[in-house]
Amino acid sequence: MGMDKSPKNSRSFIMKNRITELFEIEYPIIQAGMIWCSGWRLATAVSNAGGLGLLGAGSMYPDVLKEHIQKCKANTTKPFGVNVPLLYPNIEEHMDIIISEKVPIVFTSAGNPATWTSTLKKEGIKVVHVIANKKFAEKSLQAGVDAIVAEGFEAGGHNGREETTTLCLIPMIRDHISIPLIAAGGIGSGKAMLACFALGAEGVQIGSRFVTSHESSAHDHFKQKVVNAKEGDTQLSLKQLTPVRLVKNEFYQQIAAAEARGATAEELKNILGRARAKKGMFEGDMQEGELEIGQVSSSITNILPAAEIVAEIWNEFNQEKNRLCQL
Repeated sequence: MGMDKSPKNSRSFIMKNRITELFEIEYPIIQAGMIWCSGWRLATAVSNAGGLGLLGAGSMYPDVLKEHIQKCKANTTKPFGVNVPLLYPNIEEHMDIIISEKVPIVFTSAGNPATWTSTLKKEGIKVVHVIANKKFAEKSLQAGVDAIVAEGFEAGGHNGREETTTLCLIPMIRDHISIPLIAAGGIGSGKAMLACFALGAEGVQIGSRFVTSHESSAHDHFKQKVVNAKEGDTQLSLKQLTPVRLVKNEFYQQIAAAEARGATAEELKNILGRARAKKGMFEGDMQEGELEIGQVSSSITNILPAAEIVAEIWNEFNQEKNRLCQL
């Protein structure tokens, strides 16, 4: 008989801190709302496991987002949320759906937090904004967000231009804010989570590790690409547009060659085209698709159910904390 790896059946405990209390969750582990990877199956699996699952609205048309929200409500009684990139063209429709469907938690990113925070909070929605520098941490405070995600440049997907690593970013933001702080970027294990807590975080947001979950909506080819990734296989790219960390493939090489010859932003947009991320991450084209993933991918070696990923991270967090206490 196999060992039950659920956190509830281990010696670990349910943590009570500002993040777990804010979201009404058991463990301060948040699954990032990643485009093309974070549908209702993943969000509900993480929420049911005691963390906080997020839908990735950035790759969803409004009607698709509504369907996924309703499926989340049908498949979990636990809190879940939606990540909304503020630069998304259908943002008003998305926000209308989020409000009408009474989504309890919204994570905003890629834009000015002042635009929607007050509107959402008036509806009783808890708002968190993702930042990569002190300037936007300050904007988030002024907007009245409930918590901040500080994301280091190790992260996959869209990233900060400053290229500040998580190790440097978390203590800098902690010293600057008094509201709850969530760390992101390069976190895929309990050890990394504990390190972030030592730096002042009260929760972690994890993306790449959940890409390689059974419930992730990423294409199987992409999941396997992540599992096979080695050190140095990702690179921050497209800095003239919006910086994004990509797996090195034929599409990346086209971008790198264009940037090396001094291509304009307009030329880069033409190479990027439309639906490039969907082509790679969702449809499985590993050569011509845009493959967004974090540096931690080189440490990911298997594809597991989301609940097992939550359990592994939480149990290792507690084991390492106990080990350090004994030093």
